[in-house]
Amino acid sequence: MEAAVEKAPVGEQQPKKKHPPGLYLLFLTEMWERFSYYGMRAILVLYLTTELISGGLGFKESTALQIYGFFTGAVYITPIIGGYLSDRFLGQRLAITIGGIIMAAGNFVLFAYQSKEVFYLGLALLIVGNGFFKPNISTVVGELYGPNDSRRDGAFTIFYMGINLGAVFAPLVCGYLAETYFKTTINGVVHYGFRYGFLAACIGMIVGQILFNVLGNRFLGDIGKTPTGKPKKSAEHVAKEKQPLTKKEKQRTAVILILACFVIFFWAGFEQAGSSLTLYTKDFIDRTIFGWEVPISWFQSLNPFFIIVLAPLFSLLWFKLGNSKRGDLKIPTKMAFGLIFLGVGFMVLLLAVMQTGGSAGEMTSKASMLFIVMTYFFHTVGELMLSPVGLSMVSKIAPIKLASLLMGVWLSSSGVANVVAGQLASTTESLGFFEVFGIIGIAVIAAGLLLLLLSKKLTAMME
Repeated sequence: MEAAVEKAPVGEQQPKKKHPPGLYLLFLTEMWERFSYYGMRAILVLYLTTELISGGLGFKESTALQIYGFFTGAVYITPIIGGYLSDRFLGQRLAITIGGIIMAAGNFVLFAYQSKEVFYLGLALLIVGNGFFKPNISTVVGELYGPNDSRRDGAFTIFYMGINLGAVFAPLVCGYLAETYFKTTINGVVHYGFRYGFLAACIGMIVGQILFNVLGNRFLGDIGKTPTGKPKKSAEHVAKEKQPLTKKEKQRTAVILILACFVIFFWAGFEQAGSSLTLYTKDFIDRTIFGWEVPISWFQSLNPFFIIVLAPLFSLLWFKLGNSKRGDLKIPTKMAFGLIFLGVGFMVLLLAVMQTGGSAGEMTSKASMLFIVMTYFFHTVGELMLSPVGLSMVSKIAPIKLASLLMGVWLSSSGVANVVAGQLASTTESLGFFEVFGIIGIAVIAAGLLLLLLSKKLTAMME
């Protein structure tokens, strides 16, 4: 296997039908990294808001939600820097290892030290480590295949399943350790084992790195070892970059910027999952099944679970529509429906809040967990209609000379949305859950309806 990798570019060898073993190594590496990230994220807000005596840090809810928003926003910004450093100086393989080690260290700091000052150090390490890891492992997946290899799309689908598989199991394991297994009661005071959830996230990251570094040379050869430097461009590519934008390219650029604004609305609502939705689930949802209380963080496994179940169905739906007389839905239309489905999820939540009340003082009874399950279901349907088509659209219609810039803008819009999500979530303490969920739900449905009205015009500008 090693000799074959060295003699010819990986992915160009026969037979063409099978994926190279390196794909499955990268699948496992990403699965464990996502296990680490989503495991830590699932218990983060609970850890921040739980009293110090009970194993948390005792932050006010509003402060904790702002910290959460900043953290999830920052992990979209640092990959831009990490990608630049790996291209110019490090190479993807070394950057992945550096990122993995730094993230493992960040989780270990959270495990070993329970103090607000050291917490910020752990969070900073996680943000920096993600910046090195995240942009590079996807690049290595692409380098397994030649530019015209028909297996490329299937490879990224398999890789994407690794992300969601890790995301499914992470809250289950880390949440169980934090909220159930290491939960103790001493002198009437409940103490949670959040630190052991962070330790599990740390171990998951280490397992992924051991696999990647022990098996990397065997299954990846020299792929990703050498910095690519400034990419070499063909004379035709350089000539196109020097030309001024055409009228059609300006229209396509405008479409990307307009849709990026709508994307901010979507992710600002969607990312309530780890913040305000978590706190609402904690205080207002009846989580008891046959006398056993479901850990709060487990509900964050619903989204990746629904993605694994629904993604093949949506793929089939788009295929069927594409081969029908009317054709597939246009990209702006799909994204509009994504926003509307997200809003429907919040409307479901409003029904729950109407039953429970929006604050602990006015709560008369707890709501069924089916409300939360259905909310995550509608949010996932919205994600599948908006997220996958967005990146594909940018890569297809962005003018050559602005391709990297516009992709950066598109990804940065998700970072901005996460910060906005944290600010929105922090207002639940003063405004109440009904008001915040209602505002978000109405706003995203209105944005979806507006995008539907603009869909025909935007489609004409794109084509």
